[in-house]
Amino acid sequence: MSSALEKSLSILEHLAEAPGGLQVSAIARALDMPVSGVHRQLKELARLNYVRQSRDQGDYALTIKLAALGLGYLGRSGVTDIAQPILDRLAQTSHELVRLSVLDGDGLTWVAVAQGATTGLRYDPGREQGVSVHPASTAGGQALLATMSDEDVLAQVGRTGLRPAGMAETTAGPASIADLMQQLQDTRQRGYSIAVNSYIEGMGAMAVAVRAGGTLEGAVLGCVSIAGPAVRFPKSRMEELAPTLFEAARELGAAAPASQFFAGMMRQVPAA
Repeated sequence: MSSALEKSLSILEHLAEAPGGLQVSAIARALDMPVSGVHRQLKELARLNYVRQSRDQGDYALTIKLAALGLGYLGRSGVTDIAQPILDRLAQTSHELVRLSVLDGDGLTWVAVAQGATTGLRYDPGREQGVSVHPASTAGGQALLATMSDEDVLAQVGRTGLRPAGMAETTAGPASIADLMQQLQDTRQRGYSIAVNSYIEGMGAMAVAVRAGGTLEGAVLGCVSIAGPAVRFPKSRMEELAPTLFEAARELGAAAPASQFFAGMMRQVPAA
């Protein structure tokens, strides 16, 4: 790592995965950094109130400051204001977990969620807001890839792989580039992606791209998805929900200009 800023950001990102905190030595091992260097960065981050130490010589953990900054930004950007009522309605109709991811560079990041399952078995990760969406193995990622040219798909997957680094193998993730390209072709024909036992074993999901203006030609702004336990969310159920998912994506795209975040994105991202 070449700069103090890069080291500090790496530490913050790593601590975001451990709400209970971590020892300095554990952070240093995970990031392949000297213990003394990690300790200096943590002391500076603590001075700025981004991390706290539980006690003398104790673990370091994030404070709420960083989360508050992110939530405040999303609130002022208008993303959740326009999206949450639409997501809540889709969750109530589907009785499953609904998530919105937005375009971030050339990938997606989950930013909003609504849970429609109130009883029984349900899929509720609870930790994915703010997490980058893996392109090849997730329904949202495949919905985005399906809007790209084959050349761009290959470049994207070349950087991110067919599986997320460090995640357990699943029974139905794309086994090869050829397998993935066929799945993307099927997605283009259906209009929505399907991922069953692909990202997480036992989970089924479907997703569709959200486009500016709610039209098929608008610039891609993100993706909206429905996910649930695979035993309760088979492909036949996805087919039933497809029109409702399409309508939610259209509503999100049509409402996007009311959000400063989406309006700025629409000025920068060309239409398909």
